[in-house]
This record gives sequence, C-alpha cells and structure tokens, in this order.
Amino acid sequence: MQSVSRVPTYGMQQRSERADFYIRDEQARIAETALHRHEYFQIQVNLGGDTVQHIGSVQRPFPRNALAFILPHRMHMIPHPADSHFVVINFSQTFLLPHLECDPMDLEEVSILLAPELSPFRFQEHLDFILDQDDFQVICTLVQQMRDLDPQRQFGSREIIKGLLLQLIGKVCLRFAEPLKQLAQDNAAQTSRRDALTRMSEYVRKNLADPDLSLTKAAAATYLSPTYLTHWLRKEIGKTFSELVLERRMHAARSYLLGGSRPVGEVARLCGFADEAYFSRRFRQIHGLPPGQFRRQQLDMAVMP
Repeated sequence: MQSVSRVPTYGMQQRSERADFYIRDEQARIAETALHRHEYFQIQVNLGGDTVQHIGSVQRPFPRNALAFILPHRMHMIPHPADSHFVVINFSQTFLLPHLECDPMDLEEVSILLAPELSPFRFQEHLDFILDQDDFQVICTLVQQMRDLDPQRQFGSREIIKGLLLQLIGKVCLRFAEPLKQLAQDNAAQTSRRDALTRMSEYVRKNLADPDLSLTKAAAATYLSPTYLTHWLRKEIGKTFSELVLERRMHAARSYLLGGSRPVGEVARLCGFADEAYFSRRFRQIHGLPPGQFRRQQLDMAVMP
C-alpha cells in the first residue's frame, strides 16, 4: 500500500470548477491507481468492467451494475480495467446535507433516522450495492439527467440536480433497506472503528522499539488517513498518537528497569529512543527521577522491612 503521507487530499476545487457538485465519466480524468482520500462525498457507478474496490481495510467486489458510496476522508481505491466504463459523482456535504452540522469525520455516527441518505456511505465496507438490470437502468437514467444538467446550469438547475441525486441514493436505500437497517442496529460503523484502533494498537506494540514509529506509518498499517486516526484517537481515548506512544514507551521502560539489570542505554533503545539523554530527560519529566535513580529507589523500597 502506498504510504499515506504521499496520498493527496483532494478538495472539490481541485477537481471541478464548482465546489458543490461534479459529475464525469472515465474519459474526463484518469482514475486514481493508489489508495487516496478526498474532502467530499463520492459515488461511483460501474457501467462496465468487473473489478474490486478497496474501502478502509476491506476489499469488496465492484462488478458491472454496482455502485460505490465513499465518505469524505475515507481511504479508498477502485482499480478500473483499461476497457471499463464508469461515472463518478462528487459532491460536498453542504450540497447533500445543508441542515446537518457535523464534522465530516463524525458522519458515521449520525443516526439513519436523522439522515437516512447517509446509510449507503456509512456501510459501504459491509455491503455490496449490486443492482439487477431494471433497477440499474433507473440509476443510469438519473445519472444521465444529472450529466445533461450540470455543464450549463441555470436558475433552478442545482435544485433539480440535488433532487436527482437524492432519488439515486433513495433508490439504493429502498433496495437495500433491510440490511442497511440491520447494520445500523448492530452499530457496524462503531465496530469498524474499534477494529481499526485495535489494528493500530497492535502495530504500535510490535513496532514500539522503532525510533521511526510515526502517526503516518501507523495510519498506513491501519488503512486510515493520519487525519482520521488522530480524530478517532482523540474521541475514543482522549490522547494524541504521540501521547499514546510515549505512554506505551514509558510503561515498557518501567518494566525493563524493574525487571532486570539492563543498562539505561539498552532500555532506551528497546523503548524506541535513539538518544539515551533524550530518553532520560523524558523519563524524568514523567516520573520525577532519571531512569537509573528510579530503579535504585524502587529496588530499595522493595527490600525495606
């Protein structure tokens, strides 16, 4: 997987002359071939060419007659075949949900009762939106109407386009109503978040001794963007990534110091500190004593009658 630090964050203004809505086919721009994210919603409609989609940490089929629903800031990629035919619909949160005052990174927590149109986006990692030919033809008609209206908008065109977009999302919600409602009831989005944070925690544990352990590397291993991972850590545990790593390293340092006679320099290295002096300074800031003195004090206390 490409390093998240090199993955661009696209804003609508980078992809379209308008900041609210943009629709195109594969001829307008070459498809992205690496995991990436952007600041707007996206729907992809597969008109021809079976492939897969990578969304978050999972891979799902994306054959002809399928739709993909992608939340803002969600890592994703669809490797379209050379002869594929698809349409991409990009739109802003204010275009779809002007009434919803919500951080884009918290959209997975919005109740389907408050914003049912978010359902396909929230549960794309868990469900394949593949339609039969009759339903897909309805989608294609809506898509073509949006494509006809968007290039030369007039007064009222924006509202018609939004109505067509809502019809498209509504058609999918109606077709997949039962699994969508079940996923919402099972808190599937929250489960995905916990799973992602568990993968991040395991990655940190295995790489704690690496001085180059970073938010970017942990995010890449977790299939999240650094921005998303930072946001979720603050919400779930109230810490930054750096605070979490330092806490884990200090815990490991205490275990090494009290569980053996390793030199302080070796303890520093095992805990991911390339500089012994810096390790000693951080240890003293947290524990009030330098590492060597901390060990002597704790051992002396252990043998006191």
